[in-house]
Amino acid sequence: MSGYTRETIRRFNIKPTKSLGQNFLQDESVVNKIVNSADISDNDIVVEIGPGTGAMTFQLAKHAEFVAAVEIDRRLIPVLNETLGHFSNVSVINMDILDIDLKNGVINGLGLGDRINSERHVKVVANLPYYITTPIIMKFLEETSDVDTMVFMVQKEVADRMTAKSGGKDYGALSVAVQYYSKPEKLFNVPPHCFIPQPEVESTVIKLSRYEKPPVDLEDKDVFFKVVKAAFAQRRKTLVNALYNSPYFNKSKDELKDILEGLGIKENQRGETLSITQFAQLANTLVN
Repeated sequence: MSGYTRETIRRFNIKPTKSLGQNFLQDESVVNKIVNSADISDNDIVVEIGPGTGAMTFQLAKHAEFVAAVEIDRRLIPVLNETLGHFSNVSVINMDILDIDLKNGVINGLGLGDRINSERHVKVVANLPYYITTPIIMKFLEETSDVDTMVFMVQKEVADRMTAKSGGKDYGALSVAVQYYSKPEKLFNVPPHCFIPQPEVESTVIKLSRYEKPPVDLEDKDVFFKVVKAAFAQRRKTLVNALYNSPYFNKSKDELKDILEGLGIKENQRGETLSITQFAQLANTLVN
């Protein structure tokens, strides 16, 4: 596998497309670390998003029962079909992952129901295009519960935001959303020289382990996320003003002050100071 990515790019005359955020991972040791981090067994179905030249797909196929490699760039489909053709447990799918309906399960959404057992564990592994990182991650967290582990290569600052705790500058709506659905863990950083072409930022591999049951009990999940969205819409506003000015809650300032006081939250606090538990308590109060 040494030099696989560079040789494949040369052999097929692949020109990375900037509009698709293509930065092909060329470092074999990093590929192996990512695959090992996903702890893949022969009982796992793996969805790989953006396989590119297939360097990571090659290693995933050695360990998993089945790999569904979803690639948006149709130019790469014949490349992947040829380089991965000797694997009987790989399906290359030319689709935009954001267009796939995951609500009835990942396997059904990918059209693989007749080919593999949907009762298997499903894991997602991806070197994500940085410009659509958040929509892809939130799609898998919000639309389906049959993925238990996700290992993503993302921009370092996005990994910092996903793992941030309340009170810090990186803590925001993404932090709360990711930590509601999963336990995020930063694994290791990846420098620019590991890619072709080299990105201008450092990357981080992050692992999301989905909770069987979220860490907080909610009366209404939609209200919870409306509170979070309102709290971080204008970070410099106090929580009272943020909630009062949002379109979601028909409460006077005095009513909101009383609600916050009853929860032990000061009226001049900002949303970034609230833990997920406090957001849940606030949302549950606003439902009633």
